[in-house]
Amino acid sequence: MKKTYKLAALLTIVITFVSCTNSQQQNANNLATLDKKSSREVSLKSTVVGDSIYHITSQKVWANGQLIIEKTDTIKTVKEVPGWNGEAPTTLEKAPIYVTVE
Repeated sequence: MKKTYKLAALLTIVITFVSCTNSQQQNANNLATLDKKSSREVSLKSTVVGDSIYHITSQKVWANGQLIIEKTDTIKTVKEVPGWNGEAPTTLEKAPIYVTVE
């Protein structure tokens, strides 16, 4: 009886792992094959150089299958912002990114 439960538990774990792996691969493939016939592609990236961080935004606009415009903007900030009233400094190195689409 114990062997049956162990076998059932092991089988459940294997099936769950395989199905999760399969769905993650499908999501990655769907993202890579997006139709760019008419769309806007935005890429956000941060690069640390010394005590500064460069926040880089790249945009591409596609219309009727053609790239009609492409632009990259960069904002430079300090890596750490001093704290107020004795608080520890805040690092911007791993700050979350919030995106608003209108």
